[in-house]
Amino acid sequence: MANKVKTVWYCTSCGNESPKWMGRCPACGEWNTMVEQPKESRKAVPGASVPAGERHRPVQLRDISAAGEARISLHNGEVDRLLGGGIVPGSLVLIGGEPGIGKSTLSLQIPLHCSDLRTLYVTGEESVNQVKMRAERLGGDTGQCFIFSETLMENILAEARSMMPQLMIVDSVQTMFTETLDSAPGSVSQIKEVAAQLLRFAKETGVPVILIGHITKDGFIAGPKILEHIVDVVLQFEGENRGSYRILRSIKNRFGSTSELAVFEMTGQGLREVSNPSELLIPMHEQGLSGTAVSAMLDGSRPFLFEVQALVSSAAYGTAQRSATGFDVRRLNMLLAVLERRAGFHLSAKDVFLNMAGGLRVSDPACDLAVICAVLSSNFDFAIPSDVCFAGEVGLSGEIRPVGQTDRRIAEAARLGFSKIFVSSFSSFDRKSAEGIQVVKVADVPALVKALFK
Repeated sequence: MANKVKTVWYCTSCGNESPKWMGRCPACGEWNTMVEQPKESRKAVPGASVPAGERHRPVQLRDISAAGEARISLHNGEVDRLLGGGIVPGSLVLIGGEPGIGKSTLSLQIPLHCSDLRTLYVTGEESVNQVKMRAERLGGDTGQCFIFSETLMENILAEARSMMPQLMIVDSVQTMFTETLDSAPGSVSQIKEVAAQLLRFAKETGVPVILIGHITKDGFIAGPKILEHIVDVVLQFEGENRGSYRILRSIKNRFGSTSELAVFEMTGQGLREVSNPSELLIPMHEQGLSGTAVSAMLDGSRPFLFEVQALVSSAAYGTAQRSATGFDVRRLNMLLAVLERRAGFHLSAKDVFLNMAGGLRVSDPACDLAVICAVLSSNFDFAIPSDVCFAGEVGLSGEIRPVGQTDRRIAEAARLGFSKIFVSSFSSFDRKSAEGIQVVKVADVPALVKALFK
């Protein structure tokens, strides 16, 4: 009689192990995250262990040098800025995104444009010929880029220790596996062990490692949540892969600031850096169209301007619809309630559709002012001048609240040729940043309507 395969239940969020299925993980509290997989049985692999070196001892905090981490430039201005000025030796960087959005393209462009950086590119999804074809399309110097088609971690680490590259790229972490576990590649236990081995290699040798990761249908990086805890930096691609523009957002960074983003354009020669995204997101149509307003937004430390589009029409089926693309629909409902209760505009019987131009997903409260103006513009069929922009948060009592770093928003609007910007009357800013642009201060929504639609 064949032996029955022992299985255990793993939580895909935290990696917790349980002998039976549970609706809620007892470790992290997430619901419906338990998956059944064969119980991992570890076995010794000859030559897989690393001899123990000198034992580390505690060091007093005052004796630790406060010098900044050394950085290695990847010769890509946007990626270097996201990483905080370059990649740190010994760091582990995870890049995630949907299929076809540009993860492998960006990871191959990096070594092709770093002719002075010896790179080991490990591919578990493509053959060396497929990588060669993509490299010829992207162009660049291939002299210091070494391609290794392998999925077994023991072979990869042995080759990396023998070659000692200056940068290592693994595409992708879900295809790699180790012989120390019996489970299949891509399983929770394999991803945890593969990431742990790569982290150990990076910290021991000082070689920075870039991992490519798949994402689930919900938009999260596939595998256990502990994978994002293990790595030092998490970068995630956003945007529609049918469009030409991609947004690379910093989700986690132990060596720099988070909530940064970089904009790229997908071309026939790979991803092109977009150093000034405001020029892509501001209006690209004829003047005189109603339902549009420009917002001065700040994402991380980068200010840029983009267009907010709104359409207000009579409800066709009796019940008014509320739809928002790239904006929180609950916040839209709140702003519409403020317009009706505090300013007297009756929009409860009208459909309201909102769209953030360029496929951008917005969370900055400074966009509230532009959203209200776009909705009123469409409702009145009144076109807002194209050289006017907005930056302000709207409160429940109809007041317009100030937002952070108003100076940078005003300076960006002035640099792009805008003649007027509406801000909160409580905002404080440097007069030098307002040179060449008129700053209009408004205290509440009724005052805004009088100043804009008079």
